[in-house]
Amino acid sequence: MIHKKLREIGNSWGVVIPKAILEGLRINPVLDEVSLHIENDSIVIKKYKKEEDE
Repeated sequence: MIHKKLREIGNSWGVVIPKAILEGLRINPVLDEVSLHIENDSIVIKKYKKEEDE
């Protein structure tokens, strides 16, 4: 488990995702998009697949 603090980015807040986690999820931060949703008390981040919204 990795613990991170939120960072203020303009009027929003963000978290830096370590490269190892992106690689484990096969997410290329330059080419891929992610989808976010709330599940119970968690934020779920998944590699975006176009068919999710269709």
